[in-house]
Amino acid sequence: MKKSIIMASAVIVAIVVIVAGLSSTIVQNNNTDEIILNDIKQSSDNSEKIMVTTTTNVVTDLVENIGGEHVHVTGLMGSGVDPHLYRPSASDVKKLQDADIVFYNGLDLEGKMGDIFVKIGREGTAVWAVSENIPQESLLSLDDAGHFDPHIWWDAELWMEAAKVVATGLSEYDPENSKTYESNLKEYMTHLEDLHQTSLEKMNSIPQEQRVLVTAHDAFQYFGHAYGLEEMAIQGWSTDSEAGIREIQNLADEITERKIKAVFVETSISPATIEALTAAVQDKGHNVVIGGKLFSDAIGEKGTSKGTYVGAFTHNVETIVNALK
Repeated sequence: MKKSIIMASAVIVAIVVIVAGLSSTIVQNNNTDEIILNDIKQSSDNSEKIMVTTTTNVVTDLVENIGGEHVHVTGLMGSGVDPHLYRPSASDVKKLQDADIVFYNGLDLEGKMGDIFVKIGREGTAVWAVSENIPQESLLSLDDAGHFDPHIWWDAELWMEAAKVVATGLSEYDPENSKTYESNLKEYMTHLEDLHQTSLEKMNSIPQEQRVLVTAHDAFQYFGHAYGLEEMAIQGWSTDSEAGIREIQNLADEITERKIKAVFVETSISPATIEALTAAVQDKGHNVVIGGKLFSDAIGEKGTSKGTYVGAFTHNVETIVNALK
């Protein structure tokens, strides 16, 4: 009996110790528990949303503005990423396959991903190129083979057409919330129209002879066409090409002859070619400066003022005006 009592007491003590230990662990891991609970809640919230995968962060921003609280957007390319050279990883392909809807720019901007979009579309995923409804007469031709400049977002009016495609794609997938998408579209179109008009006014403040935009690659043809600037570049529309010494020297001659004040580097491209250009111009006796850094194939970091399309566009306009005015 005494032995039984002793054994029972030992068991009770052990249970107390275990319970105390568990209590201590729970207290010590309180923050971890909160994180786990938050993760579960977030996962539950996302399960009620449309799972969208996008390519460039310009397209990501567009979908978030139109989709609002009804979408969970996963962007493959962040700030500073060059879509011309981007090669999707296996995890990127899975993100595309797992999506309810995929939105991409189109017009061969994401050239190395074209076959993937076709494949997942055949597998049943809704795939939309935001450029698909832009009239052909509004596109700028690159050659006689039917290729068009893909950098449509640098014309705010053309980006309005892209916004309509997103609203249509979301409404077709989720007709229950179509009124919300249409309302968001209407509000965003107002912002884009204001951006377009303001940009026109600011560009008109630059003397006519100085309205020349010189960059590393030909990403701003739509911008120049819409806002009255002549656009020159060392490379063509894609960075998947080499910039030669001859191109740099020829452009240096023209900058010197026309007394152009400034040239510009881009956030998603190495500044090396522009630095070589400015050195060549200075060797010819003309003082040209680097007028600033422009967003071209990507906008800024998410959560910053330049991490939105409107913010990045406004930054570009102000940078160009300040350097050329």
